[in-house]
Amino acid sequence: MMNMNTIKKLVFLLLLSSFMPGNVFAAQIGVSFDRNPVSLGESFQIIFTANDTPDSDPDFSPLEQDFDILGQSQSSNSSWINGRSSKTVQWTLNVMAKHPGNLVVPAVKFGDDESQPSSILVTQAAANKAVNTDDDLFLEVEANPQSPYVQSQVLYTVRLYRRIDIAQAALNEPELSDAVIEKLGDDSNYNTQINGVNYLVTERKYAIFPQKSGALTIKPLMLTAEVMASNRPNFNGFFNSQMTKTRKISSKSVTLEVKPAPATFTGQHWLSSEQLVLKEEWSGDNQQMKVGEPLTRTLTLLAKGTTVGQLPELNIGKIDAQLKTYPDQPVLREQKKPEGLIAFREEKIAIIPSKAGFYKLPAIEITWFNSQSQKMEIAKIPETTITALEAAGTLPDMAAPVAPMPVEQPQKAEQSTPIITQPQQQNTWFWVALFLGAGWLATLTYLLIKRPVKKPVEEKSATEIRLEDSIKSLKKACADNNAIVAKDALLAWGRQKYGAASLGAVAELSDARLRDEILHLNQILYGKAAGQWQGKKLFQAFVENKAREKIAVTDDGKLEPLYRL
Repeated sequence: MMNMNTIKKLVFLLLLSSFMPGNVFAAQIGVSFDRNPVSLGESFQIIFTANDTPDSDPDFSPLEQDFDILGQSQSSNSSWINGRSSKTVQWTLNVMAKHPGNLVVPAVKFGDDESQPSSILVTQAAANKAVNTDDDLFLEVEANPQSPYVQSQVLYTVRLYRRIDIAQAALNEPELSDAVIEKLGDDSNYNTQINGVNYLVTERKYAIFPQKSGALTIKPLMLTAEVMASNRPNFNGFFNSQMTKTRKISSKSVTLEVKPAPATFTGQHWLSSEQLVLKEEWSGDNQQMKVGEPLTRTLTLLAKGTTVGQLPELNIGKIDAQLKTYPDQPVLREQKKPEGLIAFREEKIAIIPSKAGFYKLPAIEITWFNSQSQKMEIAKIPETTITALEAAGTLPDMAAPVAPMPVEQPQKAEQSTPIITQPQQQNTWFWVALFLGAGWLATLTYLLIKRPVKKPVEEKSATEIRLEDSIKSLKKACADNNAIVAKDALLAWGRQKYGAASLGAVAELSDARLRDEILHLNQILYGKAAGQWQGKKLFQAFVENKAREKIAVTDDGKLEPLYRL
């Protein structure tokens, strides 16, 4: 048997060990790559990211079985947000695979902490690559896939190969009419070998979304580079500077064979994506809602390989009139990853039941086309039943009335008390009625107090109201394929938004896709070859243009340097 002092010491040691960093507060260490897959003979980066300072320095020796470690660096970042501190520590390894295959980056120990294993695909290098090794500077472009469906994502990759020194280089952006083009992340740099010759490669990626079917050609890219001259002047001091000469090179053009939406697609809204997730969340228990009290329903749609402008509305089903709904403005975001664009749409709806009972919210179905499996799929939130209770937590209106149990009267009249029983029931119902009346009065008071929440709607400026009216008119005109009304709505919107006086002026102030649709509308209205106009694409482009105004995307509109000493 242990004495009391021994027990106290053990408890103290257990409490002390629980605060050691190697136990409860173990650092989480993730593994990522600057690109995946890679070719054999190319260098690439393995990035280890910890959410806190690990227990010890890392031991990268397990990687040497499949990878040559060419170099490594370490960085850290600390921040303080909303009263909470956070820290990340990052190790970047520049490596080269020793052989092709689906190689596993094993778990790396950081003292008592440990990273999770991860894998990368290393493909066999193209031995017969059509490159003249006398070229010391050239561009390579590729598009994948080259036969996409309309509005599907195409990854367009640009690679600059060089084995000479460059002081500065600038590359123009890819051009393709009837397409949305987005640059993906930062440029990556690595080394590779082609036919035994070493090259330094700078790689840049774009996501392209063609907006119509048929043959579309991406024009050649042009690179302007300041190349270090091989011969240097024989001056000393200040004049002994390196000389440069300007060189221009271009890539090949790429033609996409864009296919229309397949006839087997039965959805009302064409949506092509590589992966799609639809979910709902509630701010509380939707089976214990209280009359007059709000509960928030959050609907989220996450799609990989598409733009926010292509994501449909989620809260469109009709619900019972006894449920008052107050939707917020949808939250639209885009995330640019090396593997493509990820689009996010979130809708929050406050629901307030005005009467106790059981209510059904209709099912939400998003029909979409999986561009990876080439099949139509349906993301669904099933029909949802919610329960609204009175303030006292009961369902008086919905529950079946319970018949009073018959009271067996004694055979002897002198033991019966009918005169006393009746006044008690009247008295009980009086207090019940009084209680319910007080409850409804409290509910009415609550609603009157909460009513000012809608005040911002009333306080909207006249300009904001006119903007909303013009957007509603545009939406209806596009749905009705009415080109003239759509033109008037666009002009009204453009005058209030930008002070623009013509469709051309509105087009110049819009993003590429909306600009093309406005110019197409202009052609339909005033061109020689007038034809049937479909408004769906214009309003989709309009919604996407609005979304991009809210997404803080920094774009200075200048040619970005590919390389600089």
